[in-house]
Amino acid sequence: MSESKPPGVGMAFRAGFVAILGPPNAGKSTLMNRILGQKLAIVTAKPQTTRSHILGIHTTDTAQIMFVDTPGLHDENTKLLNNALNDAVVDAARKCDVGVILVDLSKGWQDVHEELRNKLFEFGKPTIVLGTKSDLVPEDKNVVLPPGTAEPLAILRVCGTSGVGTAEVEAALAAALPESPPLYDEDVLTDRPVRWLAGELVREAVFELLGQELPYSMAVDVIKYDESSPDLVRIDANILVMRDSQKRIVVGKGGAMVKKIGIRARKGIEQLIDGRVHLKLFVKIDPKWLKNAKRIEELGYH
Repeated sequence: MSESKPPGVGMAFRAGFVAILGPPNAGKSTLMNRILGQKLAIVTAKPQTTRSHILGIHTTDTAQIMFVDTPGLHDENTKLLNNALNDAVVDAARKCDVGVILVDLSKGWQDVHEELRNKLFEFGKPTIVLGTKSDLVPEDKNVVLPPGTAEPLAILRVCGTSGVGTAEVEAALAAALPESPPLYDEDVLTDRPVRWLAGELVREAVFELLGQELPYSMAVDVIKYDESSPDLVRIDANILVMRDSQKRIVVGKGGAMVKKIGIRARKGIEQLIDGRVHLKLFVKIDPKWLKNAKRIEELGYH
């Protein structure tokens, strides 16, 4: 049996950043999680779940694909948070080695995809187009580009929930990356601190349990992440809302709702860190966080 070699040794290794781009709810986070083989980015059925760059690092024997999951590009640019989310998208497109545009096959190519394609063309980035949610449409349906659109490197179909087509996507991305040694150790999954990921899992629980009742003017601020004990990680987090009426919804009658949120979030965090967690949640009214650019950045939404 031949001795295995570390990534990049004795072969044309490829490495680079891949920006996952598309409108809200196109399946960006679902696709990245599927290829990584681990839940890194939170996923809900609600638009604009992703609020920032999330780097997911996938290392194989021949390539290191550094996925940059991005918020959905949208045209509501009247608020600081919306502007920050759109800026994050453009920044990822500018800095990536390869751009991937996700198109919900049930909706087809839209103006937002054309805008993303133009940005990638402007920045001189090679592009791959992925038709997502392929399980919801006929097998012969693929993305149809409008006349005059520059041809991408490839147009592929994929289903992030089932994994169908992800092997072809991974191969196409690896082939498009530049030759380079790995930029991260092969066991590194992301550059985000675990305390921030824990906060995202709390936010996911709020979205899942209160998505129809609570507007998107909600954030999570992890104020304590104590892993000094080898057997138990202690986390305190504030759920930030803008009005007292929203606080009452999150807390629930007799504290029942915030308890449900805590139970669901704790299970997700324990799965993430593979250990026991004591999670304490507080609901705080912060009416100005959405209007404060510094506060938005402090919360990691940039």
